[in-house]
Amino acid sequence: MNLILDTHIILWWLDDNNLLPQKYRLAIADKNNICFISAASIWEISIKSAIGKLDIPDNYLEVLLDQNFRELPISWQHAGKVSHLPMYHKDPFDRLLIAQAIVDNLTLLSVDKVISKYDVDILVV
Repeated sequence: MNLILDTHIILWWLDDNNLLPQKYRLAIADKNNICFISAASIWEISIKSAIGKLDIPDNYLEVLLDQNFRELPISWQHAGKVSHLPMYHKDPFDRLLIAQAIVDNLTLLSVDKVISKYDVDILVV
């Protein structure tokens, strides 16, 4: 399965947080799955860290790379797809992740209930 992780899922994974659903923990750890992290999530983490809303170690990108997460750049197709999504969700980062999941046929890992309103493949917990 090809997965894309929502930003909160990445943070919970890195922190080994109990909020991370066990089903997601197992899916991420499964070597048969390919786990993508969007540049949008890294951008979101960077912004929140810079304004003091998030405390994250400086080497978190190295940790993600060491754990074999794959980078998912933002393409024109991803950005363009956002304009075709219904306005259920106002968060631009989440809207971009949804677009990436749709365009690249990825299964999204998120506990955000609003995302389930979209026609996107979500790993249900």
